[in-house]
Amino acid sequence: MNERTTPEEARGKTLPAPYSREAAWKILTEWTQSESLRKHAMAVEACVVACGEVEAERLGLAGEERAALVQLYSTTALLHDFDYERHPTPDEHPFVGVKELESQGWPLELRTAILGHAQYSGVPRVTHLDKTLFACDELAGFLTACALVKPSRSIAEVEVASVRKKMKDKAFARGVNRTDVVEGAAELGVELDAHIGFCIGAMKKKAAELGL
Repeated sequence: MNERTTPEEARGKTLPAPYSREAAWKILTEWTQSESLRKHAMAVEACVVACGEVEAERLGLAGEERAALVQLYSTTALLHDFDYERHPTPDEHPFVGVKELESQGWPLELRTAILGHAQYSGVPRVTHLDKTLFACDELAGFLTACALVKPSRSIAEVEVASVRKKMKDKAFARGVNRTDVVEGAAELGVELDAHIGFCIGAMKKKAAELGL
């Protein structure tokens, strides 16, 4: 997962306790009652964190620096749609949520990535985190849909070839923007099949939590 983040930029980003994963989860569950939306946040988190771990390795980060980067990726993913249930329209989502996060002092990198995951926000995706969230959001939702139509309802049965085939079926998972899936991988600088396979693997590791 290549991008322009440097080791120097990654350093010093340890999120204090108020901005931990536990804090992000608390906000998500306070604002989102839908179990499917919560599971979506967790599926996106699984994919985004896996990408963040690869990025941390690329940057040569370890210890607290690595933990800080991974935590930033985790909390960004968990919170990317936390306001959607209350404010689902493009006029409000994700702007209302980001304003709330700003008032609570959540990091600028997190808020910018959340704004950027909405194509209509006009906020450019510049950092690896920005691009990772966008590349994983719609894809995680699509992979979940692919898993749920399997007899076992398991992500373990989902394969790249079947995902690509279902992407061509416009009647399947109509809410998923295929263009975003394709553009997301391109922006991240990875081949689409490889990205799909990578995210399937990430979600498999969290299958129990995701109910898949």
